[in-house]
Amino acid sequence: MSHWAVLSGIEANLTAYEAVLEDIKRQVPKVTELYILGDVINASAASEKVVQRIRNPRIGEPVPQVCKGWWEEQVLMLHGFVPDLEPNPLIEKYGVAAAKSLWDNISKETVSWISNLHFAFMEFDCLLVHGSSLSVLEVLTPESSPLLLLDRIARSNANRLFCGRSGQTFRYQIKDGSLNSHVLTLDGEEVSQTFNTSDRLAIGVGNVGGTPNMATYTIYSPNTDIVKFRTVRYGKSKGFGKS
Repeated sequence: MSHWAVLSGIEANLTAYEAVLEDIKRQVPKVTELYILGDVINASAASEKVVQRIRNPRIGEPVPQVCKGWWEEQVLMLHGFVPDLEPNPLIEKYGVAAAKSLWDNISKETVSWISNLHFAFMEFDCLLVHGSSLSVLEVLTPESSPLLLLDRIARSNANRLFCGRSGQTFRYQIKDGSLNSHVLTLDGEEVSQTFNTSDRLAIGVGNVGGTPNMATYTIYSPNTDIVKFRTVRYGKSKGFGKS
């Protein structure tokens, strides 16, 4: 029976990743699949150790399945694998120095590995992606509009969408029924649309490496549709538990 661990945002924090792996080993039933929804790296030199750890799992560990995240997309932009955006997201958010660090600290071997990562995974009726079905750059949160969330889930014919861009753990359910949209055009005409919906779910999977001494990730059982959020404390304040 399938039992998934889904995580995102390691951000070159090897200590946090190791702590999460230890927590995954404790899970009952045993985790059978490990999905990493991007942001494995950041601009620091520590990124290479994390990539090597992911690419070389130890005996008994699930083999990580990794898709591209925001940071991986910045690498591909810098190296010309994908079109650059104006303004450049990396420079706009972190400055020119961060772009130089990313260029200097990510090896050509790792750039090649990143270039071969999938955009997303589709398993059963579940889409697993960093940002959304539209872009790795898009952020989905519990505050996103129901219409937007429904659109992003429905684009891939999925019923469950797992995303990591926000760094939050959340479970947003769109129940069976209908959504009504009313738009007032520039000439004053009201246009109405009704969307019939089946039971859909957007799930924020958390963030492993962004918060010092605390990692969050998600456990999911596709056979039972049960979602559990895990909080792992490491370093000075160690501990495990549900969030």
